Amino acid sequence: MGLEFRSLRLRLHVLLIEPARTALHLACANGHPDVVAVLVERKCQLDLFDKDYRTALMKAVQCQNERCVTILLEHGADPNLMDIAGNTALHYAALGSNTSIAEKLLLHHANIEVRNKDELTPFLLAVSENKQQMVEFLIEKEANVHAVDKLQRTALMLAVHYDSADLVRVLLQQGINIFSEDAYGWTAEEYSIFNDLKV
Repeated sequence: MGLEFRSLRLRLHVLLIEPARTALHLACANGHPDVVAVLVERKCQLDLFDKDYRTALMKAVQCQNERCVTILLEHGADPNLMDIAGNTALHYAALGSNTSIAEKLLLHHANIEVRNKDELTPFLLAVSENKQQMVEFLIEKEANVHAVDKLQRTALMLAVHYDSADLVRVLLQQGINIFSEDAYGWTAEEYSIFNDLKV
């Protein structure tokens, strides 16, 4: 037990060296759930921002460290805080493929319809990054499939624009309006002609 505690203290000391990030940020980014557990038990502040305006929870999600995510959420970390671009932990989850992390965030009241500065919801972000498993998961969790981004592009337009025929098929099954126009008057069909995508 003494050796294990000294090992934790040494890792904690190393984590404290980098400026602008807390030990909690670094433990989450480097996948050290044992250190995260010690820090939260010692009542560290969970929702501090680093120099990139990210919380430890965002770092844990970004680095796909599910055990760290679980510890933080169970101790009250706020899943709805935003980084400099308006992204929340759920946006970071949408960029990954781990639906289990996204599920945990939603169980801890993450806002499924939150928008970043580009007006992208986690669902629209998952579409634009061609994350089909995440898109299907968010549809199952009743994300608004009719949401549009700041250019009034629908999920269908984004899927066509980013050349994702499989996602186009998934979205068409959701009854998305194929005649919607973006801010420039383009429809999904015109995107498909421009991208030479045939579905």
